[in-house]
Amino acid sequence: MSILDTFKSRIQVAEQILITTHEFPDADGIGSEISLCLALRELGKKCYCVNEEALLERYQYLDKDQVVHGLKSFQENHPDFKPDLMIVVDTNTKLRVGAKLGQYIGESIPMLYIDHHPCRGRNLPEHCIDVNAAATGQIVGEIIEHLGIKFTYKMALPIYTSIIIDTSSFRYPTVSASTHQLVAKLMKTGISPPEAYNGIYGTKRVHHMHLLASILNTAATNEDETIAWILLKKDEIDRFAGDVEDTHAFINNLLILNNIKVACMFRDDGVQIKMSLRSAGDYDVGMIAMALGGGGHSHSAATILTPKDGESVERVIEKAIKKVEEVLKTFEADEFKI
Repeated sequence: MSILDTFKSRIQVAEQILITTHEFPDADGIGSEISLCLALRELGKKCYCVNEEALLERYQYLDKDQVVHGLKSFQENHPDFKPDLMIVVDTNTKLRVGAKLGQYIGESIPMLYIDHHPCRGRNLPEHCIDVNAAATGQIVGEIIEHLGIKFTYKMALPIYTSIIIDTSSFRYPTVSASTHQLVAKLMKTGISPPEAYNGIYGTKRVHHMHLLASILNTAATNEDETIAWILLKKDEIDRFAGDVEDTHAFINNLLILNNIKVACMFRDDGVQIKMSLRSAGDYDVGMIAMALGGGGHSHSAATILTPKDGESVERVIEKAIKKVEEVLKTFEADEFKI
């Protein structure tokens, strides 16, 4: 049974449905839950999106019908709602939805995961997981089509935005012909690509350009220039009045370098260092991130590094880059390449 048929069979017996995504959600999770909620309402389902916290202001333009609720306000306004199915998008574990929401869900509500991240230990035939999909939003779009529901602009824009974000504007190797075929159908609802791009990335003030210049000035490479990295420090972001959300795409500037195999971005918050990794297309950074205690996709992954007492940020970066070099050398090319 395909994941599309799996979804159809799972919702046939459900009338009251909650949809959620991971804690601190990005546009893929948010866009996926909004569009799916609107589609299920077209089928007559009583459906709400409920996240650990209320939707951030920067994403509210995607939710014209205000289908997304924070857990606290949802419980206050819908105390008698009893879901018979919980759909979790853009992650495949309840551990990531947030502690309060996880407690609210409990153990008795049937769960359905829709995701494109690597998955272990999950009974896949019961869920909708496709690690080859460019974004969770792509899976949701294909599900909506399979249900025979016509895309509206309000459904299409969140999915289109989720794909923009999770493909870095269609540049990752997971983008396929089917991705573009879906996008073509979404655009027929009246989506303007420039407006959609500016909506999620935002138009910038000049201080954003100054922050980017400051960060790119930290760019460095290893000896053979196959690994490049940049460093973001919290005081730099604060100095330029920047938003951490606006820095996520900075790493992609490294992918244009000659000989690049792996791009890295280190974000120091003063306690821990988040290390993001991107692949130029041939090397599996998900495996590299696993070697550093993290994980992710073949082309986009991350981990958290915790400095030892008295250890400098520079030393942490040095050790991490050395580990990346070791992993690149350890794996056979035919095993390691995507």
